[in-house]
Amino acid sequence: MTNPAAADMPPPRKSLSRNTLVMAAGTGTSRALGLVRNALLVGALGATTVAANAYDIANRLPNVMFAILAAGVLNAVLVPQLVKAFGRPGGKRTVDRILTIGGVLSLGVTLVATLTAQVWVMLYTSDWPPEMVALATAFSFWCIPQLFFYCLYTLLGEVLNSREQYGPFMWAPAVNNVVAISGLLIYLGVYGSAVVPESPAADLASISDWTPERIALLAGFATLGVATQALVLIYPMIKGGYRWRWQWRGPKGELAVVGTIAKWALLAVLVEQVAVTIVTRVASEAGIAAVEAGTGPVAGNAAYFYALSLYLVPHSLITVSLITAMYTGMARHAANGNFRALRSGTSRALRLTGIFTIFATVAMVVVAPLLVRIALPSATSQEVTSIAEVMTAMLFGLVPLGATVLIKRLYFALEDARSIFIMHIPMAVVWVATAYAFQALTDPRWWTVGVGLGMALSNWTGVLLRAGGLRTRLGGGGGATVLRTHVRALVAALVAGAIGWGLLRFTPSADTLSGWSGVITAGVLVVVSGLVMLLVYAGMLKAMRVAELDEAVTPILRRLGSK
Repeated sequence: MTNPAAADMPPPRKSLSRNTLVMAAGTGTSRALGLVRNALLVGALGATTVAANAYDIANRLPNVMFAILAAGVLNAVLVPQLVKAFGRPGGKRTVDRILTIGGVLSLGVTLVATLTAQVWVMLYTSDWPPEMVALATAFSFWCIPQLFFYCLYTLLGEVLNSREQYGPFMWAPAVNNVVAISGLLIYLGVYGSAVVPESPAADLASISDWTPERIALLAGFATLGVATQALVLIYPMIKGGYRWRWQWRGPKGELAVVGTIAKWALLAVLVEQVAVTIVTRVASEAGIAAVEAGTGPVAGNAAYFYALSLYLVPHSLITVSLITAMYTGMARHAANGNFRALRSGTSRALRLTGIFTIFATVAMVVVAPLLVRIALPSATSQEVTSIAEVMTAMLFGLVPLGATVLIKRLYFALEDARSIFIMHIPMAVVWVATAYAFQALTDPRWWTVGVGLGMALSNWTGVLLRAGGLRTRLGGGGGATVLRTHVRALVAALVAGAIGWGLLRFTPSADTLSGWSGVITAGVLVVVSGLVMLLVYAGMLKAMRVAELDEAVTPILRRLGSK
């Protein structure tokens, strides 16, 4: 039997650098496997075919629903409230109740969403022919059940995070990708690689090749991977001293604060997802408009997904790992009313994430087509170019993305979700307005690029609004120090990027590379140019005495030196 008192107490705190390295290692492994999975998925479906777009919508639905149900509500509420619960006698019962209610609600919503799959497909598409809607719906029946397992993964993972057991939560997606990769290899072995149709008419006609067994194999393994990702967290949670017990009822008002925060968080995410729905329709219309015009493949919603996957690598690898490691302590400072420590931690997090994301932005813009070629070996030259254009547009919003995630979490720790809801409205307006402007004023080739640029502008809108509001709440925020670090990092990154761009002018361009030899060549070019840019960047930061460089790099060098 587990000692209930022991379960109420979090384990001893570990250093920020160690927690960040553990999470970054797990996320890095998961992202690397994710790139392999995406490459195999392009091999199975193509990147701009009607089947690729249909599958993308189906696989997007559980993620969108999860963003509404869990990412916006559960993540907003869980860590601060679980930290409070584990910090008081008898708090385990509160945690049990949160998991019970969250799990039951997640299961109920998943069942309803699965039974209404076609309604959701039609919501996220526009002017699709009936056969495309039917294929996307068939995929959705297999994909939407992922929603329950995403929610379960979040519930169990945030219990681990609140007890500072960060490793399993960040390593579990790697298991998901292993399962998904296994399924794709089986699929490719049975059905072979996708052949990009010679004409739009042939592309639509190819939908008849998708039998129920073929759909089940492809989408079923994707759902099995997500289920595995959630279930593997049970063992480390039990080993860490926490055993869940069914607890549906509790004292009146026990979860009142949770309900209030969740209400505003839900409204904020709903505003965001309205924008996501609209811009997804713009991207999906781009693909079908090109098909109808017979102008050849352009970046549609599937291409948007592949661009987004690459764009998020540095964010999830460094920014999310760092913020997650620091957030538990910040939530503790907020609960104790220690605003001085909270201000200091916020400034530190913004400066540390900035030196990573600023370099990542410039470097990834320089090598964008090469990265796409590496990640999607079977993509055509035209597909590589279109995806790289979308990713480049997104990258202009990478720096504010990390800042908005941190500041948003701090608002939730301060139990002020209403402000987040209000700030989401102008963010959504900017995103949608930019997408519609590109749709009205440009050719279909640029519509999805406009969606990516709109997201970047939305991120900048959010960070400006949220930073100002947080500064007022905390009585200051060290903005001058943060700005000074960011300006120095930007100067260093631009110089490094210019040198890297100049070097690549003497090498083959990505659209001339094909096959595995092309992938290897692209990999060599990315590594060489990336190392040159990194050395120039680090050297300039050192020369400008940017202290955050040593703080970020020293733990990594120390860890490497100990091996």
